[in-house]
Amino acid sequence: MADAGLFLGWGPSVRGREAKGLEVFGEALEFYGRLEQDGRIESYEAVVLEPHGGELAGFFLIRGSVEQMSQLRVDEAFERLTTRATFIVEDIGVVGAYIGDGLTRAMSIYQEQIGALT
Repeated sequence: MADAGLFLGWGPSVRGREAKGLEVFGEALEFYGRLEQDGRIESYEAVVLEPHGGELAGFFLIRGSVEQMSQLRVDEAFERLTTRATFIVEDIGVVGAYIGDGLTRAMSIYQEQIGALT
């Protein structure tokens, strides 16, 4: 079971680049699908949000072990794809995520630090 993840969020398309945005989104789906097939990640989920006027238009949640997520962050193909996306959509962000047993670990650290500061 995955205990770590990467949240890769993006904002609206750069005006005039919408068609390229669909192309890069397709590339990302293929890339994460290959990573899953190769066992380099446990799974991934693509989410596109309905129009709401906010800054977040969609995200990928990539799941795996801490080691898998660490390796993915420095993978050259991941870096190239993420950089490519910065030319197509606004507000790209990649953030580590605690899931599964990792969530328990994160809350333990959080609770420990509350105790240390009170």
